[in-house]
Amino acid sequence: MTEYTLLIDGAAVATTASDPVIDPASGAVFAHAPQAGTAELERAVAAARAAFPAWAADEPLRRQVLARAAERLRERAGPIAQLITREQGRPLAQALGEVQYGAAILDSYAAFTVPDEVLAERPGAAPVQVVRAPLGVVAAITPWNVPVLLLLRDIVPALLAGNTVVAKPSEHTPLSSLALGRALADIFPAGVLNILAGGKELGAELTRHPDVAKVTFTGSVRGGKAVAAQTAGDLKRVSLELGGNDAAIVLADAPVEKVARALFEAAFFNAGQICFAVKRVYAARAVFAPLVAALAALADAARPGPGLDPASTLGPLTTREQFDRVRALVADALAHGAVLHQGQAPLPAEGYFHAPTIVTGIGKGVALVDEEQFGPVLPVIPFDDVEEAIAAANDTPFGLGGSVWSADVAQAARIVQRLDVGYGWVNQHARPFPAAPGGGHKWSGIGYRGGRIGYDEYVALQVVDAVPLA
Repeated sequence: MTEYTLLIDGAAVATTASDPVIDPASGAVFAHAPQAGTAELERAVAAARAAFPAWAADEPLRRQVLARAAERLRERAGPIAQLITREQGRPLAQALGEVQYGAAILDSYAAFTVPDEVLAERPGAAPVQVVRAPLGVVAAITPWNVPVLLLLRDIVPALLAGNTVVAKPSEHTPLSSLALGRALADIFPAGVLNILAGGKELGAELTRHPDVAKVTFTGSVRGGKAVAAQTAGDLKRVSLELGGNDAAIVLADAPVEKVARALFEAAFFNAGQICFAVKRVYAARAVFAPLVAALAALADAARPGPGLDPASTLGPLTTREQFDRVRALVADALAHGAVLHQGQAPLPAEGYFHAPTIVTGIGKGVALVDEEQFGPVLPVIPFDDVEEAIAAANDTPFGLGGSVWSADVAQAARIVQRLDVGYGWVNQHARPFPAAPGGGHKWSGIGYRGGRIGYDEYVALQVVDAVPLA
């Protein structure tokens, strides 16, 4: 097997302890990841702290490094995408798209300009202005569903702002992030970027570390609450992107075939393992039956299979735990009278594969509707009045994203603004605008990623108000 290493202070670091990494397409161990302990964590944080002053002082270098990192990532895209598919399960073409999107993030921030913010101009005195300073060491704890892209989304603006980083990817998908670190090791100055691997205990130790100034976390609500508690002791800054139970409202005038295809993609991409995925559909009674039929036909046309098989369009669930949870949610829905419309393509005999499934006959009070399923199962619920649909869409502790689908764009835009979500789409879903800040309401998160507002999550703001002596 290939030997994987941590990235600490610009060097590849091996460990004696390791963790197995499972291929979800087979359920078998295919590699081992190095397991960082307290000693490696201390070395990484110390290296990041030591590298911080020089990195923070040289903005031109930071931009040059990010641009070179984008080039290197494109050069290594193929092998890194292979690792994403092996450890996460997604079809290889989609994994390659993830790496390429990550390179685009590096390019975008290499060219990102934070404008001077002048609050007031005054004759005979300096303007009142807002300046931005980096925080120090940023800890980034990232999830297993989109491992490389979400890692880069969190660390690149932090690095541009002048912070140094210690990152810990999910224990389920560490290899692609470690490969990213190896690819970029000679581009970043030593200590600026450090990548560790390990379990939840390592993450907790990192978030509590006194030399970490900020923690950014993407994952479950339970994990986010734990991070908030762990950082409360010294009032660290924290950004949390947590779960979602995104609703899509389909109005009676929506063109069913077009909407069905877009909804299917937004619900079943990555086997439904996307925070922003459509997880509930509320369809006007007039289009309910044809929409269900169109979605069921798309489920039937899907081809579940290993991500390395070019014929596969739908990969497995990434973990056994998630596979068991989705099956339990479907069983519970059936016990509540649900009707399943499942794809008929045969499933592989091994691995964590679940047939793409459209579910009808259930509503509020059933776990599949009330909770985030994070899998290839989509409940579709009819409504007779749009007010009913808006109320149902908002009746959740989550508030990540939502969408409205209609031939009348202006009407749909008015409705989507009544959804209690951080991102509202019309006639699309899970397609964030590149410069837009992304964040959630309620239990879906604290803070923002992306754009000017997301950049400000990684800086300390200072008002400079200078006047001459009287």
